[in-house]
Amino acid sequence: MARPKAFDEAAALDAAIECFWSRGYEATSVRDLAAAMGIVGPSLYNTFGDKRALYQRALAHYVERGFCERVRRFESQLAPRAAIGAFFDEIIELSLADEQRKGCMIVNSALELSPHDAEFREALALVLRDMQAFFLRCVKAGQEAGTINAGQSAEDLARMLLGLLMGLRVLARARPEAELLRGLVRPALALLDDAGAGKLGLSGILYA
Repeated sequence: MARPKAFDEAAALDAAIECFWSRGYEATSVRDLAAAMGIVGPSLYNTFGDKRALYQRALAHYVERGFCERVRRFESQLAPRAAIGAFFDEIIELSLADEQRKGCMIVNSALELSPHDAEFREALALVLRDMQAFFLRCVKAGQEAGTINAGQSAEDLARMLLGLLMGLRVLARARPEAELLRGLVRPALALLDDAGAGKLGLSGILYA
């Protein structure tokens, strides 16, 4: 009969995420991970594999509980234009609340690992494609509903929003200033708004 694990696997994975997120992949040692996760080296390897395998699992969990959860929530509850605005509202609030200036683990991984690691580059490219696909779904649906400017290519607008998101997360690490970040987002989102649809706030709420 197999011996039960003597630790909470989910809590250990959360601790690994925090360790990788704050230090980066290269600067995080297996010893750092074991200490943060509250387990010994053999248990780490037996449960999660080597450092690379653990990082892949940690990043996947980070994406699921962050980006994927946010997309499900906004797409199920909000109209397309409002979903885009609310998405950026929440990203700004997360950035302003990031006292350690850890930024986004996805963006950090893209900057640190993608240039010299083909496997990680492809994995991160898939995540970025999913982000772009969320924006594209919202833009296309908004154009069909008449709430997003149909004079621009939906594909180009989705690419612009992806670039805006990446740039916002990088900028916020150096200058986490509310007006700076909101000022970055406002003109970009203004390109989405139909000229005859009235004036929209950052979250896409119509007002006179």
